[in-house]
Amino acid sequence: MSRKKELIGLTIGFFGTMLICFLVNYYGYILSYLPLSLRMVLAIVVYLMIAVIPIAIMFHDKDKLLEYGFRKEHIFRQILIGVALGIAMSLVFTLVPHLLGFGAYVDNGKRYNFLWQFTYEFVYGIIAVGFVEEFVFRGFIFTKLKRVFGTDDIAVIVSSLLFGLFHVFVGGISQIIITGFLGILFCLLKMKIKNCSTLSLIFAHGIYDALITVWASCLL
Repeated sequence: MSRKKELIGLTIGFFGTMLICFLVNYYGYILSYLPLSLRMVLAIVVYLMIAVIPIAIMFHDKDKLLEYGFRKEHIFRQILIGVALGIAMSLVFTLVPHLLGFGAYVDNGKRYNFLWQFTYEFVYGIIAVGFVEEFVFRGFIFTKLKRVFGTDDIAVIVSSLLFGLFHVFVGGISQIIITGFLGILFCLLKMKIKNCSTLSLIFAHGIYDALITVWASCLL
């Protein structure tokens, strides 16, 4: 496929993702009127919709998941690596700030009291947030950028900038900058660690996000 077509697919995929993300954040309050059990299921389904356009482009372009950083071999090992990375990132970027008295700066505002709430946070973090954001940014967008520019360096930087911009609807400039740097970290982890795949990053991302709530609920 030509670079021009790759760039068109990349552009449509990113702006389509941003549009659906905006709609999900803007109209997400509607879920609050639904029964809790239904709201829990729909919250996952609605967030997964953010990845619909990149997935459609993937099928249109006849791309394979293997081209987006997924691997068939050593699935269990990939998952274990992701779990380990998620916990390690949480210890460094969340627990340490809490222990040093800067917990408020790594707080997402969520407070839970029951095990089922924490369990759901991990399920939502991995299946919804982890899958969508890693598939779109470290999978689809990273691959398209590498095909267009022919280099990992540009793919890492631009995909991470776009990842930061993706969070503009849930935070200010600081949120964009922080998530941009996290995007670079996720890219480097996948590139430098053996058997670390996009699947690994899905678990790492989801666990890291979920543990933010765990530490905040236990320590603040």
